[in-house]
Amino acid sequence: MKNVLKFGFLGLALTVAVASCNNAETKTEAATDSAANAIDSTANAVSDSLKNTADSAINAVDSTAEQAVDSLKKNVQ
Repeated sequence: MKNVLKFGFLGLALTVAVASCNNAETKTEAATDSAANAIDSTANAVSDSLKNTADSAINAVDSTAEQAVDSLKKNVQ
């Protein structure tokens, strides 16, 4: 999970660096829109990755809990 955040922030930093180092002839609005789109894209990717990680963790906990309940049921009977 740490790597997901690192890659997200790396992508964000690279995007901002590229947007700020474009030609001097580039219009400010276009650069701003491009940077905003890149930031949104990176934020969405990080958000999706975090959601998938959380879902995996929830599934693992549920599976372990079900196994524990089944084991207790077998031992009681």
